[in-house]
Amino acid sequence: MKTFAAGLLFTALNSAAPSSHPGWVQPLGFAAAFCTTAAFLPQLLRVIKYKSARDISLGTFLLFSAGVAMWLIYGLYTNSGPVIASNFFTLILSLTILYLKLKYDRRASLHTERDEESKT
Repeated sequence: MKTFAAGLLFTALNSAAPSSHPGWVQPLGFAAAFCTTAAFLPQLLRVIKYKSARDISLGTFLLFSAGVAMWLIYGLYTNSGPVIASNFFTLILSLTILYLKLKYDRRASLHTERDEESKT
C-alpha cells in the first residue's frame, strides 16, 4: 500500500501543468486540493474522539466515496496533479470515516440489543 500511495503522490507532484494555462493554475489547484481534503480531518478526529459516527449518513458517505474514487481515476488518466493528490487523500479519509461508522454503529447496536435483553 505504501508503494502505491508513494507512486500516486509522485505522479501528482510531477504532473506537468497544461501549457494552455497560466503558471498559477497548478498551485491554485493544489491549494484548493489541500483545503477540500483538510476539511475532512475535523470530522475524522471527532469520530475518533467520541467513538461515534451516529450523525454521519452512511448513504451520503458511500456515494461521496464512490465519487471521489472516480475523480481519482479521472485525475490519473488526465495526469492532473491536484485532482490526484486531493482525491487520493480524501478517499483515505472518507473510507476511514466509513469504516469507523460501521464499526461504531455495530458496537452501539450490540449494546442496545444487550440493554433490551437485560430489561426483559
